[in-house]
Amino acid sequence: MPAPPLRRRMACWLYEGVLMFGVVVAAGLVFSIAAQMRHALEHRHAMQAFLFLVCGIYFCWFWSKGQTLAMKTWRIGITDRQGLPLTQARAAWRYLLCWLWFLPPLALSAPFHLPAAEVGVLTLGWIAVWALLSRFQPEGQFWHDVLAGTRLTDARAPETPASPAPAANADAA
Repeated sequence: MPAPPLRRRMACWLYEGVLMFGVVVAAGLVFSIAAQMRHALEHRHAMQAFLFLVCGIYFCWFWSKGQTLAMKTWRIGITDRQGLPLTQARAAWRYLLCWLWFLPPLALSAPFHLPAAEVGVLTLGWIAVWALLSRFQPEGQFWHDVLAGTRLTDARAPETPASPAPAANADAA
């Protein structure tokens, strides 16, 4: 079964980012209140670790159920290579591998002390390259899905052919 079109997967990816904004804001508020933060940079690394964990729980939970909220909207499903639902362990492995969308440009920006605008351009460029690399994968899957042993599937309901209208009974007249 081929992967959903790249355009639809990337639209889902962007919508997922919008939804994650709400999750991150809510989790950040909970952390800030619990840690009694008075300054945004106070406990910064602990908050980053907490948000990493919260995002991981969100994705692992929904992926093991077959779809995140954004994937439901764009009718994209996720399974393992055999078409079975993901286990929590496989979902966690995929979550870690999904960071390949962001880590390479962030790792390159640290030693060069790049300004935020350049990091943003570098990150967007890498995301475009990473997405386009799926064109070189025989099944059209993202490479982190190949490494994780997962696959994105088209979850649209199969189209059923329209049934022909019943023929008029010629004997009724």
